[in-house]
Amino acid sequence: MRAAVQHATGQDKLDVLDDVETVGFGPGKVRIGVRATGLCHSDLSAMSGVLPQPAPFVPGHEGAGQVLDVGDGVTELRPGDRVLVCWLPACGTCASCKRGQTHLCLAGFMSAGTPNFRRTGARPTELYGFAGTGTFAEEVVVAAPCAVPIPDDLPYEIAALIGCGVTTGLGAALNTARVAAGSSVAVIGCGGVGISVIQGARLSGAAQIVAVDPVAFRRDAALRFGATEAAAPDALDDARQRITAGEGFDYVFEAVGRSATTRTAYDMTRRGGTLCVVGAGAVDDFLQLSMFELFFDEKRVLPSLYGGGDVLRSYQRTIALWRAGRIDLEGLITHRVRLGEINEALDQMRTGVALRTCVEI
Repeated sequence: MRAAVQHATGQDKLDVLDDVETVGFGPGKVRIGVRATGLCHSDLSAMSGVLPQPAPFVPGHEGAGQVLDVGDGVTELRPGDRVLVCWLPACGTCASCKRGQTHLCLAGFMSAGTPNFRRTGARPTELYGFAGTGTFAEEVVVAAPCAVPIPDDLPYEIAALIGCGVTTGLGAALNTARVAAGSSVAVIGCGGVGISVIQGARLSGAAQIVAVDPVAFRRDAALRFGATEAAAPDALDDARQRITAGEGFDYVFEAVGRSATTRTAYDMTRRGGTLCVVGAGAVDDFLQLSMFELFFDEKRVLPSLYGGGDVLRSYQRTIALWRAGRIDLEGLITHRVRLGEINEALDQMRTGVALRTCVEI
């Protein structure tokens, strides 16, 4: 089958190869024919080495498709079922799951160190899948809990986005920060995740939502998705002065994944307000805060992993909101490409001219 492969960390182009096969199918596993996958900024971070990922590997973790085969012991799924790929499944038995914090379950991470694919030929090579999945491929083998059934009226390209970016952004606003009606909000970073944060803040009844991004295209897009105004980074402090009389925003979301922007987000948050860190950053990028300011300002610093709540319930809520017309998911897909055009899509993402790209497999 075909798959997009990165041979070494730091490589900025992918090779679309046709000599790749899935490995690991067996009891408790599901083989999925991928129909659509989203290109998320986390894929770029894994390619560049910001996020740890063994190479060579197949990027991609936002996917949807049809079940092709199920292994022994899999009773909830059957061939032909429409599913989305959940890259962080819950085992249901660990301490985090028993506490109701299924998004903190480590079961999915345990499989990330096992190869998902193999190149055939004279010198077979094992390939990993990003986040234990690797959806930039025509097929993928995952543990059964990673394959979540979706209704017939949900298009594959929308289901793929729900599999990560939309769930992460909406959940940060609704589950983690729990934005209050009438509040002031700033969102730093307006890619697919940041736009989903904006939609979540709008759903919660925020009075002011300031979208902050250096790219004009993304600022304009944020206004269409519910931001009340948009600002370049160097204009954020002016917005703070004007909207909050210099006090700071009730909620500030950092959706970039860098210590510098997180520090800015902290400074833009009012005393007693909430900073919600949504962006996935590097293990060696450290945020510096003084012990005095932590004590004196009493700002809540809340990291949000995968939406900060029960993932399956978050999926269901997102689908219900989409059906009701309360959130716009189609509008996030600013580019649609085929697998062979994936490098052009990567360039579009790097230059900020896309919110999400749908790759049709």
